[in-house]
Parts: sequence; C-alpha cells; structure tokens
Amino acid sequence: MPIYEYYCDACHVVFNFYSARVNTTKIPDCPQCGKKHLSRQISTFATITRGKEESDDPFSGLDESKMEHAFESLMREAEHINEDDPRQMASLMRKFTESTGVHLGDSMEEAISRMEAGEDPEQVEKDMGDLLNEDDFSLDSLKKKALRQSNQPAHDAKLYEL
Repeated sequence: MPIYEYYCDACHVVFNFYSARVNTTKIPDCPQCGKKHLSRQISTFATITRGKEESDDPFSGLDESKMEHAFESLMREAEHINEDDPRQMASLMRKFTESTGVHLGDSMEEAISRMEAGEDPEQVEKDMGDLLNEDDFSLDSLKKKALRQSNQPAHDAKLYEL
C-alpha cells in the first residue's frame, strides 16, 4: 500500500496520495487548485548521520520545518524579553535572521545594528523613515520572508486517495 508524492507547481505544494496497490500510471489532479497532471516526486526518507555533525550546526541545510522550529523557539524566547529594551528586541531579530539565513536588506540591517547599540527604535524609525517603510519590522513578516527565500515547497499533511 504505497504512498506517492506529487508536486503542484501552481500551488508550490507537495501532496501525498495513498494507493491500495502499486500504481505507477495514474496521475492525480491537484486537490487544492485542480491543476491537471501533477509531477511525481521521489519521496524523501530519513538517513542515519553521525550525531556530532548535526549538533555542530543545527541549522545547516535549513528547510521549512527547521525554519518553523527556529521561529517557534524564538517566539518562546520573545515571551521573556523586555519590549522596552531595544537591544533585546534587536538581538532576537538578529538570532532569527542568522538561524534562517534570511537577508533583510541593508536598511533593516542598519536599523537592527543601531538598536543593538541601544538606540531608541522610535528614533531609528524616524531617522530612516521611508527606508524602513519598505521593510516590515514584525517577526511575522520575517517568517514569511524566510519561507519565500527557502524556496522549498510546502507539504500538505493530508493523505489523499489516488
């Protein structure tokens, strides 16, 4: 009873399809947008690696699930920071960008650096004005930017019948 993976380039999503028997000819339509003839994917599977290599750099080969984990970890950390301390807020943003590999752009990098130096976020925003209006300062926007830059398709958790 195999499970086949099919990719929809219109949705940028990989879907799982269950078949009661080996079926190498049937090609499903996208359950999300209805696109005909999805492309079949080679399923990924776990491999055994030496634990030390993984523990040296927990964010190497960052994929969407690791990015989500990094985001959740930082959100837990965000619950304990003093929002009135620009250094703590900037440090949190810096950790997120470094762990996900997201480049925020020069203006945002400058703003974070100034906040890390202890400058008032309102003054930084006032000084940089329009430059920062192009970039959203929220962690939600950082998460969305990281997902776009990861360029990995989303995986639909639902199991569809082939």
